[in-house]
Amino acid sequence: MSAADTTTPAKVPPPRPAPPPPSVPRRPRAKAASASAGTPWLLLAPCLLILVLVMGYPLVRLVTLSFQKFGQSQLWGFQPAESVGFDNFTNVLGDSEFWSVVLRTIVFAAGCVIFTMVLGMLIALLLQRVSGWVKTLINIALVASWGMPIIVATTVFKWLFDADYGILNAVLSRLPGVDMIGHNWFASGPQGLAVIMLLVIWGAVPFVVITLSAGLTQVPKELEEAARLDGAGAWGVFRYVTLPILKPIIVMLTTLSVIWDMGVFPQVFVMRNGHPEAEFQLLTTYSYDRAFVVNDYGQGSAIALITVLLLLGVVAVYMRQMLKIGEVE
Repeated sequence: MSAADTTTPAKVPPPRPAPPPPSVPRRPRAKAASASAGTPWLLLAPCLLILVLVMGYPLVRLVTLSFQKFGQSQLWGFQPAESVGFDNFTNVLGDSEFWSVVLRTIVFAAGCVIFTMVLGMLIALLLQRVSGWVKTLINIALVASWGMPIIVATTVFKWLFDADYGILNAVLSRLPGVDMIGHNWFASGPQGLAVIMLLVIWGAVPFVVITLSAGLTQVPKELEEAARLDGAGAWGVFRYVTLPILKPIIVMLTTLSVIWDMGVFPQVFVMRNGHPEAEFQLLTTYSYDRAFVVNDYGQGSAIALITVLLLLGVVAVYMRQMLKIGEVE
């Protein structure tokens, strides 16, 4: 036998197990989740507090007055406020004049919203086809008109449409066969409301144009080019490419416009020198008239509360669209 066969193999010691990693203390998941969930509410607390202070008490007071008989005697403390239940709402809903005001308000708001959205879309589309410096000048003009105070804009429109010194009558009278000197645009309700509608549209179009212009920058140019290669014209590209992409923005702008135009007050009030005639009454001015002119604060509060309930339906649509957009994102 060889030496290799007689030698015994050396024993190799087994490897030592690696030491366990040091344990890292973990925070309880429940506390971390509760802290992360409470942070947004903590950040929103100042804003919510301001909303409660500014809007909470007036809203509660509005609801309280709508169920009371509250006139000038109660205002000065000569008589206590008397609860009348739903009598104010019954009287308001049973008044034919109220329904005429509701119909007039809906028609007025619908006209303002439709013309605002159509004009805003047309101007936004045109801004995509002009040079840079022209777009800049137009945007400056839009922002200037949008930032103009409502009282100033209303005063300008009163001068433009004045029967004796209005520049519009003078310009129109220069047309062949047209004599508008001394024409009173507020002699009839439809004409006067058309002027006020023009004022509201003039103030609302800039915001729509700026928002839609920002949305149009997000439309992919590749999709537009592909649609044109498939034979689509300008209307086809807008209908099947641009409009579906802008649909969330259009829905939000339309909803906001309905809310704003249903609540129009200073334009009508100032344009009619603080005393709107029956043909110019909208829900906001009608509520003000019943409360502060007739001194029936209970009925005026009931009309205002009905208006708030109508607008809450529109706000619900707006919030639903906001939630849909959040889910898509």
